[in-house]
Amino acid sequence: MKIRIEEALDYHSQGRRGKIEVVPTKPCLTSRDLSLAYTPGVAEPCRAIAKNDDDVYKYTAKGNLVAVISNGTAVLGLGDIGPHAGKPVMEGKGVLFKRFADIDVFDIELKTKDPKEIIRTVQLLEPTFGGINLEDIKAPECFEIEETLKATMNIPVFHDDQHGTAIISCAALINAAEITGKKLSDLKIVVNGAGAAAISCCNLYIRAGAKRENITMFDSKGCITKSRKDLNKYKIKFASEKEYKSLADGMKDADVFVGLSVGGVVSKEMVKSMAANPIVFAMANPDPEIMYDEAVSVREDLIMATGRSDFPNQVNNVLGFPFIFRGALDVRASAINEEMKMAAVNALASLTKEIVPETVFNAYGGESFEFGRNYIIPKPFDPRVLWYVAPAVAKAAIETGVAREKIKDWNSYEEELKERLGLSKEIIRVMVHKAQKSPKRVVFPEGEEEKIIRAAHVCHNDNIAKPILLGNSDKIKEIINSLDYDEKEFEIFEPETCSRCEGYAQAFFNKRRRKGATLRQARELMKAPIYYGSMMCDQDDADALISGLTTDYPNTIKPALQCVGIKDGFKLVSGLYIVLTKKDVFFFADTTVNVNPNSSDLAEIAISAADIARAFEVNPKVAMLSFSNFGSAKYPESVKVSEAVKIVKKLRPDLTIDGEMQADTAVIPEILNDIYPFSDLKGKANVLVFPDLNSGNIAYKLMARIGQATVIGPILMGMKKSVHVLQRGATVDDIINMTAVAVVGATNRLKQNTKP
Repeated sequence: MKIRIEEALDYHSQGRRGKIEVVPTKPCLTSRDLSLAYTPGVAEPCRAIAKNDDDVYKYTAKGNLVAVISNGTAVLGLGDIGPHAGKPVMEGKGVLFKRFADIDVFDIELKTKDPKEIIRTVQLLEPTFGGINLEDIKAPECFEIEETLKATMNIPVFHDDQHGTAIISCAALINAAEITGKKLSDLKIVVNGAGAAAISCCNLYIRAGAKRENITMFDSKGCITKSRKDLNKYKIKFASEKEYKSLADGMKDADVFVGLSVGGVVSKEMVKSMAANPIVFAMANPDPEIMYDEAVSVREDLIMATGRSDFPNQVNNVLGFPFIFRGALDVRASAINEEMKMAAVNALASLTKEIVPETVFNAYGGESFEFGRNYIIPKPFDPRVLWYVAPAVAKAAIETGVAREKIKDWNSYEEELKERLGLSKEIIRVMVHKAQKSPKRVVFPEGEEEKIIRAAHVCHNDNIAKPILLGNSDKIKEIINSLDYDEKEFEIFEPETCSRCEGYAQAFFNKRRRKGATLRQARELMKAPIYYGSMMCDQDDADALISGLTTDYPNTIKPALQCVGIKDGFKLVSGLYIVLTKKDVFFFADTTVNVNPNSSDLAEIAISAADIARAFEVNPKVAMLSFSNFGSAKYPESVKVSEAVKIVKKLRPDLTIDGEMQADTAVIPEILNDIYPFSDLKGKANVLVFPDLNSGNIAYKLMARIGQATVIGPILMGMKKSVHVLQRGATVDDIINMTAVAVVGATNRLKQNTKP
């Protein structure tokens, strides 16, 4: 995936600057709310905590709050760039904690290189946080800092640069050794790099079964031997009796190479010289010690891992720290000990051997994974890591006596972990990766708009779609060049001069000649990009269309209906929005097209919306909404909804659907289960079908404006081709998301058309 400098800077600077914000978890809208949140109500939890200090975990966010602390002395591969320059990384760490384990983070950058000042500062922060994640502090100071804090603090302290890489790579090493049929105790291991990560890796490998005497370590001055006088107390533990003249000399007949140093220091010849079935972990970032392609070109029996996502077996710390802290926080562990780290190692190693679900395949463009040389560690976007690693860590904490709370029902705990992520965090990723699996030709009639060009550029580079831009070619190319993009990324057509216009006009005239159209009118219409683009879809010169950024809804949908038309077997087109809340995803329909649908129309809308939900790997549970609950208020408006339910059940008995019901009945399981236990709908509905356009349009706009929800759409349902309308003023990200939706829709239509 290619990321341009401007894109990275825009990502961090546009809108609310940075990547994080603090959001209240309790309402504070009324004077009563204010009295509960602050004075006088806040005095009650203060009194309770004063009586019982442990109640701080009951009445405050401490138990789910981690400090990411750095002084910026060893930031990524950038080195000592200082606390300000390191802050974007620390914010990013907070994003990963939240994204993968629902842990809240404050990032704290310290303007000091004095270990004692760092130690004292962190100690003073203990009342605020449930855990401390040390980050990007250089060695050897990081060892002293972590050791002292672990010995003096009563909350978990974890230096991810040390232990994160160690845990992930140790799990990979266990699996690699199993695949090659070698024992850890017999492995001859050569390590290039002697910083925090390298030393921690070796310590953990030894705990897993490797022998210290079989490890040879190199630093920037060469082989670490007992004859050297410049070694600190951490390096000296790995000083060997035997001296190797060079890294190349040390790698001869080695079983394992572990690189945590700099790129390009290992040659093909060095890999060739290793023992049979060698294991190479080249983990320098962004450039590994030897590139994957170079290494595998000389050894077919090689097992290789890197820190990069574009090669197999990525050793990525995100597989560790969020889930280790999740397990530690959930049992209020006083520390993260060696047993907890090994529990994480074994959980990751074990998960790799499980059958990989389709959701993970889809996240990686449809690529399949099976335990073996190219899959020795789980993928970072495998959601199962959360409920494999966190419980393993929590159990180890309980068994070793550092847990202050015990989990009694592990099945319930696993379900709680799954709920923490919430499907809403996954739905955008699901649709993007589905699109990447089979990118399609998407035409943008508003091709002269800079936002469209920016979005199309991302879609091309990320392999989401093959963009086609319509408009004045000179103007489009001028914008492309001003953005420093490559014109080859885009197909550009100018409707007013394009040779295809006549063919499209003839085809349009044939469709509309008995509906008032003339050939002359058809020729004029084809000069308009929206008509031209719609006919491109109709004539299979494009697979999908995205428009509406600068025009109103009717002026986009009317040409599409005239050119593309309604899908066979359907009577109407309808609109749907995907509504993402903090924890849930909902599909709202119809929100944009049909003013007052009848029972048959509502049934068709419900079926279409359920199929859209399935396309995004959501099991649809459909609620047909009204002001009435199951006949409680019989009016024509509620009766038509009830009749629609009957029609759907007859046409699609595979769908879970019920109604008519009120909105709160649909989304609050307790109401449905306690008051209406006879309902076919169990739990919370996720597809909400509104009885008319008034209610649907109002509902999604309120969710977007005051409900703090993200809305994606509108998605047009019932069209022959994948045609979608943007909201006026949509952002670049909105356009990218809608393009992914359009590509997925086009893919599904092609599949349906090719079924025997």
